[in-house]
Amino acid sequence: MPPHRSGAARPARARRDDGRVLAAVADGDAAALTALYERYAGPLFAFLYRLAGDRGTAEEILQDTLLAVWRSAGTYRGRSSVSTWLFGVARRQAHNRLRGVPPPVAAEPDDGADPLPGPEELAVGQERVRATLARLPLAQREVVVLAFLGDLSHREIAEVLEIPVGTVKSRLHHARATLREYADERTS
Repeated sequence: MPPHRSGAARPARARRDDGRVLAAVADGDAAALTALYERYAGPLFAFLYRLAGDRGTAEEILQDTLLAVWRSAGTYRGRSSVSTWLFGVARRQAHNRLRGVPPPVAAEPDDGADPLPGPEELAVGQERVRATLARLPLAQREVVVLAFLGDLSHREIAEVLEIPVGTVKSRLHHARATLREYADERTS
């Protein structure tokens, strides 16, 4: 089964199955941990990569996350979806690893590009997005990544970040304003 993008987008049966799989992890079932990994590695890695700005660091944090899930699966109480709980674990692991680490600085690409973008230009565009996200304060970057790349609802983001829904909305509003400022800087 390919990784999904959001707990909300998955059918209720699949979400219940996630709960059973996590309960099996709590009972020490390594195959269940592998099943969770197969379902959620993609979205969790994308989230962690956007927070860390570095593939290697994101991979290390993902491994830290799986270890934390293995150790703490028994603490899951079902108050949120398993996917939301997993994003919360990943976020805590990222904060532990990234505390005090400045965001990565991206090199500025050459602006003499062909009007029709090829693979190199598309890669540069992705690098610009990554570099722009890295300029956001971590609190705003988390919300943007969870909302637009993790496809989580405001409520789910609030659960992952352990903040009120209003704070999620406020951070998204400020992040959009900051991103607009960055975009204006690049066009002027």
